[in-house]
Amino acid sequence: MIELRDISKNFGLTHALNHVNLKLGGEQCIGLIGPNACGKTTMIKSILSIVVPTKGDILIEGKSIKNDVSYKAAIGYMPQIGRYPENMTIGQVVDMIKSIRNSHEPLDEELWRAFELEGMKDKKMHTLSGGTIQKVSATIAFMFNPKILILDEPTAGLDPLASEILRDKIKKERKNGKLIMITSHLLNELNDVLSHIVFMEEGKIVFYKDIESLLEETGQPSISKAISHLLKNLKA
Repeated sequence: MIELRDISKNFGLTHALNHVNLKLGGEQCIGLIGPNACGKTTMIKSILSIVVPTKGDILIEGKSIKNDVSYKAAIGYMPQIGRYPENMTIGQVVDMIKSIRNSHEPLDEELWRAFELEGMKDKKMHTLSGGTIQKVSATIAFMFNPKILILDEPTAGLDPLASEILRDKIKKERKNGKLIMITSHLLNELNDVLSHIVFMEEGKIVFYKDIESLLEETGQPSISKAISHLLKNLKA
């Protein structure tokens, strides 16, 4: 569904992405991880056309995204920090997004119900806690039944119950054939969610492995320990 072909992005003398090649398909839940300033955010922003690569091409479902915005209808995006008009209510924000998306497909309101946002729809955004804003962002990301979901630190700020609801939703949508990309520092919370890991460093992909192979290869019980073990061996 997503293919990056020799993608590079320079900000002055800084090489945020350095000849990245990656091909991701459906029914995958990808953990995109790496140290700060490794290129994760630039990669996501390039896929979303927020950043224009210096070199290379990005294909969504086999078509280049250059000079095309229609592909964005296939993507649901949950930012790490959702920013919405402060004086609008939850209901008004969701209605505004519905109007902008103008989708004629049935809406997926499962998270709206699970997070019980109906009872809070008249609350203004500036009164909400960070966790409630996360619930709104997650609800909007999944609402239009996109084929691709990009979730930036999705469980950060969520209480344990809400986090479990979101993890269950992610697993369900992966089984429905969707491609899900997640950036997170909370790998232990995602042990039962991820199917693959993409590890980045200095603008490059260090490795791309499925979780089963990663755990078997390293002999470690968890994703975080397996990654640490593998990186030590790679740098030895």
